[in-house]
Amino acid sequence: MELDVMSIVFEFFGGLGIFLLGIKSMGDGLQKSAGDRLKDILDKFTSNPILGVIAGMVVTMLIQSSSGTTVLTVGLVNAGFMTLRQSIGVIMGANIGTTITAFIIGIKLENYALPILAVGALIIFFFKNQKLVNIGEAIFGFGALFFGLKLMGDGLAPLQDVQAFHDLMVDMSDKSILGFLVGMIFTFIVQSSSATIGILQNLFGQGAIDLDGALPVLFGNNVGTTITAVLASIGAAVAARRAALTHVIFNLIGSVIIMLLLVPYTNLIAMIQNALGLNAEMTIAFAHGIFNIANTLLLLPFISVLAFIVTKLVPGEESSLGIEPTHLDPIFIQQSPSVALDQAKEEVVQMGKYALRGLEEAALFSTTHDTTHANNALQFENTINRMDQEITDYLIDLAATQLSESDSEKHSALLDCVRDIERIGDHFENVIELIQFKVSNKTVLTDQAKEDLKEMFEVTSQSVDLAIQSLVNRDRQKALKVVEYETQIDQMEKTFRKKHIIRLNEGICSPNSGMIYVDIISNLERIGDHAVNIAEEVIGEKIPEAIH
Repeated sequence: MELDVMSIVFEFFGGLGIFLLGIKSMGDGLQKSAGDRLKDILDKFTSNPILGVIAGMVVTMLIQSSSGTTVLTVGLVNAGFMTLRQSIGVIMGANIGTTITAFIIGIKLENYALPILAVGALIIFFFKNQKLVNIGEAIFGFGALFFGLKLMGDGLAPLQDVQAFHDLMVDMSDKSILGFLVGMIFTFIVQSSSATIGILQNLFGQGAIDLDGALPVLFGNNVGTTITAVLASIGAAVAARRAALTHVIFNLIGSVIIMLLLVPYTNLIAMIQNALGLNAEMTIAFAHGIFNIANTLLLLPFISVLAFIVTKLVPGEESSLGIEPTHLDPIFIQQSPSVALDQAKEEVVQMGKYALRGLEEAALFSTTHDTTHANNALQFENTINRMDQEITDYLIDLAATQLSESDSEKHSALLDCVRDIERIGDHFENVIELIQFKVSNKTVLTDQAKEDLKEMFEVTSQSVDLAIQSLVNRDRQKALKVVEYETQIDQMEKTFRKKHIIRLNEGICSPNSGMIYVDIISNLERIGDHAVNIAEEVIGEKIPEAIH
């Protein structure tokens, strides 16, 4: 029989692409249907390792990617919202949660893939309700997953009659380390353990590989999948790099142990397959699930040891922003609303200080292009967002009490200040992204543009600093000084725009660099606006536009 290599390649890689798209679409649809609360789940339900494991499982089931959960966890650790010890539990749970995809594949719905795809597509295109559209996206991804599997299976089927392929499968059965390396390298390349397991389930289902050869590939993919978290941690904070390394060590330890116990484990899975009458695909799913649950139960008591090991392997000090509110004690809301109001003000001031530090880090990133400053600024922005939520919730609870007229005005002013500080964080985050775009595209600003930016950063930082200082003791003089700075910032923005247009007309700067430059000064001008809004709350009146 003549082998149609082109058809095999097209069907296999086309099926792989559709399979990966299906997993992503199903995960996106489930995530949107559940609401964008994944970070909250990870953030709030990680107070102890067992809750962390459960949170990791739930989030991974929703987004259909253990790598995605681990990357999200690395981001939270990087932002200071999660400790290293908390992250280890989540990573363990993610490894269990990812087995759900293998169990879904084990249901064997390939023959119904196209109708499922059709139902999902019809919902997406003919319904306007966003919740229904999200469900449709998940259904479409579910169908695409099975359709991609069928295409991959059709592509791989002719290879069973090829002697070289048959010999490779035999070698993988005889030499478990070869299968382990194949699973690790392939997962490393496609960055999806679900894809590797899906292909493995297909091969095992067709009888192209036996259980002795399939299980080492399965365990190899557990090591290969850690590369995504490692890549996500590059350039991140020390704690984030430690979290990514924990993922590698955890999966590596489990895989090494199971490879040493490969023969008895293979016999156990074969016994379960016969006892429960499992099909080939579901057998692999059980092998995957039992392994990950056992690995988690084995290493869960040693979280402190894992944390100690990665701390030694990745030296350095963890940055701590002290994000937990220290003044928002709910007991004061009922006992003494006026004291609660003062406590809330302390947190607002602290939030403002983080905004100032974030802006200063953005200014340093602008001149040095050192990613440490960008990461620091983004940590502060994440902290500001968290504090915004915490303080706003506290003030809303406080609004339900009987406040005096004076306290009601202070309460309203604090809510407005929180909003303005949060917007300052958004704007310096925009600045960071613009500078990152400039660096990645090798866009160069003129020396004059750099000097102008440096000057505007300095004045804007001074304005924010004074605005926060004025809020501490309701210092009217400092607040009025902020208004003066705002006038200066507005004038700078107009002058620098004109100078930019002149440089552009003279061909001194490129349109790309000019666009980035204008967007940065526009964001700085908006930060100045929010600083003066805070000052106006202190002054107690709106300053006429003509004055500032």
